[in-house]
Formats: sequence, C-alpha cells, structure tokens
Amino acid sequence: MSNELQVIVKESGLPQTKAEYILQQFQHYFTMAAEWEIKAKSIVVTDESQKTEMEMARVGRLFLKEQRLKVEKSRKELKEDVLREGKAIDGISNVLKALIAPIEEYLDQQEHFVENKKKEEEARIRIEVEKKMEEERIAKEKAEAEERERIRVENEKLKAEATEREKKIEAERREQQAKLKAIEDAVRAREEQLEAEKRVIAEKAQEEKAKQDAIINAEREKAAAEKAKQDKIIADQKASADKAKKDAEAREERLKEQARKETERVKAELAKKKQVECPYCRKTFFV
Repeated sequence: MSNELQVIVKESGLPQTKAEYILQQFQHYFTMAAEWEIKAKSIVVTDESQKTEMEMARVGRLFLKEQRLKVEKSRKELKEDVLREGKAIDGISNVLKALIAPIEEYLDQQEHFVENKKKEEEARIRIEVEKKMEEERIAKEKAEAEERERIRVENEKLKAEATEREKKIEAERREQQAKLKAIEDAVRAREEQLEAEKRVIAEKAQEEKAKQDAIINAEREKAAAEKAKQDKIIADQKASADKAKKDAEAREERLKEQARKETERVKAELAKKKQVECPYCRKTFFV
C-alpha cells in the first residue's frame, strides 16, 4: 500500500518536499489498514452464539470509522492549506499581471503604431459610412412616411370629392325624376281634362239629340194633317241635328288633335334633354 501511495504522489508531479510531507501525513494509515485487513479476515461469524467475535467486529468497525474520519480530516486540512496557498499565489499573480499588463499594452501600441493608426482610420471611415447610411435610412424612412401621409390625405380628399359628387348626382337625379314626374302628371292631367271635355261634348250632343227627338215627337203629335209640313220641319230639324253632331264631332277631333300635339310637344322637350349615365349606379337621367 505504501508503494502505491508513493506512485500516486510521484505521478502527481509535486515537488519533493511537498510529496514527502503528504507521505508522512498518510503513511501510518496505510500500515494500520494493512494490519486491520488481516485482523478483519480472522473474525468470521457463522453462529448466533459467537458474541465475542461480533463484539470484536464492532470494536474494529468503530476504530476503522474513527481512522477514516481522521483521514478525511487530514485531507480537508491539506486541501485548505493548498487552497490558501493557491489564493496567495493567485493574489501575487494578479498584482504582478496588473503591473505588467499596462506596460505590455503600451509597448504593443508603440510596436504596432502603423497598424493601429490604420485600424483607427478604418474605424473612423466605417463609422462615417455607417453614420451616413443611417442618416440616409432615416431620411428615406421620413420621405416614405411623408409620401404615405400625402397619399393618405390625397385618398381622403378623393374619397370626399367622390362622395360629394355622388350626393350631387343623386340630388340631380332626384330633381330630374321630380321634373319628369311633374311633366308626366301635367300630361296625365291634360289627358284627363280632354277626356272630361269629350264627355261634356258627348253629353251635350246627347242632350241636344234628346231635345230634337222631343221636338220631333211633339210635332208628330200636333197634327197628322200637317205631315207634309212636319216632314219638312223634321227634315230641317234632322239636318240641324246632323250639323250639330258634325260640329260636335269636329270639335272632338280638334280637342284630340290639340291633346296629341301637346303630348308630342312634351315628348319633344324631353327628347331635347341630355341623357346622362351615372358612373357609380349606372342609372340614366335627363339634364
């Protein structure tokens, strides 16, 4: 076991003095462990009655536990010494590096003056280029934002104008429809008036005919003896009635002609008006 410890220490690469110190701290534990390996194997319990052997096993176990804890304590103490030593070495190293590093850096700057100057110039140019690119980017974004705003305002304006045009066209369409309806109402009223006049003329003609018939009948009743005279009177009255009928028919024809001419005049006025198609609803109206 001691040879094994020596091999471990030797392979660790520690200095001779530190290696010997570690061997001194753990050498006797290897000797004790070797002795107890022999003692432990001599204690063999095979029966419940072997109280002495079981007690010897207990004593040996507690002793070995105590020695194992001592080994662990020694390990911790040695590592603490090593840690403290490492901290001291690190502290000294950091102080020395803090002293050396600025000098080394200064000499490096002097050694690479040309390269550093070139790098500084390249960095300055790069910064200027990046600054210019950033300014161009910001200017471009600003211009694009202004253009978007201009387009938005223009679209809103066009939309408002389109809405206004639609309202105006709708108002004109309604106005034209109202005018057309008024004309149609006037034509219809005129036709109704002509029809009423026609009825009045027909009624008057019928009344005249009834009167003539009454006169004829009265004359027939007056005297059969005056038949020849009455026939002449009747003939004259019949001629007068025919003339009145013709006059009534002629007047009716005149009224019809006037109504026809009035209708043609209204239609001609409508034909003169310009027919316009709405670009939105595709409906037509007159202007």
